[in-house]
Amino acid sequence: MADLKLRFSRRAWLLGLAAGVAAGTGMMATSQDALAAWKPKKPVEFVIMAGKGGGADRLARFIQGIIEKHNYSSKPFVPINKGGGSGAEALRYVKDKAGDPHVIMATLNSYYTTPLRNPGIGVDIAKFTPIARLAEDTFQLWVHSDTKIKTVDDYVKAVKEAGPQAWRMGGTGKGQEDSLVTGMLEKKFGIKMTYVPFKGGGTVAKQLIGKHINSTVNNPSEQAGFWDAGKSRALASFTPKGKLSGKFGNIPTFEELGYGKDMVYYMQRSVVAPPKTKADVQAFYVGVFEKVYKSNEWQDYLKKKGLIPGWLTGKELTAYFTKEREAHRKLLKAAGEIK
Repeated sequence: MADLKLRFSRRAWLLGLAAGVAAGTGMMATSQDALAAWKPKKPVEFVIMAGKGGGADRLARFIQGIIEKHNYSSKPFVPINKGGGSGAEALRYVKDKAGDPHVIMATLNSYYTTPLRNPGIGVDIAKFTPIARLAEDTFQLWVHSDTKIKTVDDYVKAVKEAGPQAWRMGGTGKGQEDSLVTGMLEKKFGIKMTYVPFKGGGTVAKQLIGKHINSTVNNPSEQAGFWDAGKSRALASFTPKGKLSGKFGNIPTFEELGYGKDMVYYMQRSVVAPPKTKADVQAFYVGVFEKVYKSNEWQDYLKKKGLIPGWLTGKELTAYFTKEREAHRKLLKAAGEIK
């Protein structure tokens, strides 16, 4: 009888052990499944809503280089320029890729202005999937270093003497960031200029150095090389006092020059995905760009190229986008671009 009980107890123990092993294996499999997060299965289209050579293009390609260098993605990010129609080409393309996990887009402020100026493209930016804001870019007023213009007062005097037909201000697209900043200058100082649009900020910068235009409001990254070479001169920065550091922090702000606090304008540098992007796909891209943001290369780039740090993601980023869209609606109305 005792022997029977021993055999029964041993059998029960073995069955319990087997059940425990099975349960443990099941738990392990479940844990592994949970850890198996989404990853791209083919190269990712990194759409840039601007032409080659400008600030947005340079930035996206720099980011792509960081991702590749550190293997932040198992598949490459491939930059694709779609700058037609002041970014309308890119906006419509990404909208039509709704739910596609292998498409993302680098944005600039035409992300707001182009759908407002061209509602026919049928784009509502609130429906794109937010990934990350990596920084806010800045603007400065630039002239060729060969001119006698050394200050904003000199600039205003020169523009008035030349007249609106003769003074040519170069910028990227009509109704885009550069034209809005130009409008701010005209309103503040009571001047008029002929605005000449180009496809990208890099081209604008080259046109100034070639003396085909008289001034620009380029981003720092677009003029930095020419400035370092002594070919261009920065007169003032469209930033609040104390926001920039390093050599760009040495450029006086309009506020510091006594022109008030209203001469401020930023360019957001963000990334979005198409509408209806799944949460696990969104999480993958947020993770990639968070690594980019924290990298030494990115932090050094912010300092060297005059950008203002500012990580933002999720609902807060969508709220930021919609708030800025309304601010740009007011700017476009004031400029007569929309009703």
